[in-house]
Amino acid sequence: MIELFSPAKIEQMRPAGRFVAEVLTALREAADVGVNLLELDALAERMIAERGATSCYVDYHPSFGAMPFGKVLCTSVNDAVLHGLPFDYRLRDGDLLSVDFACSVDGWVADSATSLVVGSADPADLALIRTTEEALEAGIAAAVVGNRLGDISAAIGDVARAAGLGVNLQFGGHGVGRTMHGDPHVANDGRPGRGLPLKPGLVIAIEPWFMHTTDEIYTDPDGWTLRSKDGSRGAHSEHTIAITEDGPLVLTARS
Repeated sequence: MIELFSPAKIEQMRPAGRFVAEVLTALREAADVGVNLLELDALAERMIAERGATSCYVDYHPSFGAMPFGKVLCTSVNDAVLHGLPFDYRLRDGDLLSVDFACSVDGWVADSATSLVVGSADPADLALIRTTEEALEAGIAAAVVGNRLGDISAAIGDVARAAGLGVNLQFGGHGVGRTMHGDPHVANDGRPGRGLPLKPGLVIAIEPWFMHTTDEIYTDPDGWTLRSKDGSRGAHSEHTIAITEDGPLVLTARS
């Protein structure tokens, strides 16, 4: 079911968005060569506890997951492109790390993701990250009253194609509110002028993710981590936004 939220309820969502942004900022600052993925997960867990928030991931067990997720972050490194289950791994020079984080504050959920390179960066990896960011910006710009859901998807796909990248449609954005994943699904490619009319009060996560040389993925033996089929690296950017009469409101904007 697609739910539209009043301006008052969207205001109530702001603290969750700010907190998710604060956690991702702290994780970006902490991520460095030699830092263990489990240390990053522990940092986020401490911040959740201090804030009195609730993780959306620990007990999360959708049909595509082999078991409850059990951690508070998704940490996807190099050819791991989505849903990376944190494990005992120390980041190495040049690793491309994507971090996805969602939690509930006072009953409202926010969801966001960011990608970075630790240590010495390959320019191609930085370009891939920037493409996901540009696609996210384009998707947000299209999230205005009077447009349709397909306009958001088409804007994302246009950026990917301009960069020579393929688009995987198995996973994309989604509705956000009291739960992490709701309707509608927000594909990372589509046809403009098609799909759900965008109305004030719709709250969605928009999340472009691309890989260097493929659009195909497979599931790691851990039962969660999704990897590129050809071993190429991936990047992921995401914000939770609200569609308002005054334009898109980015609830998870980082300072």
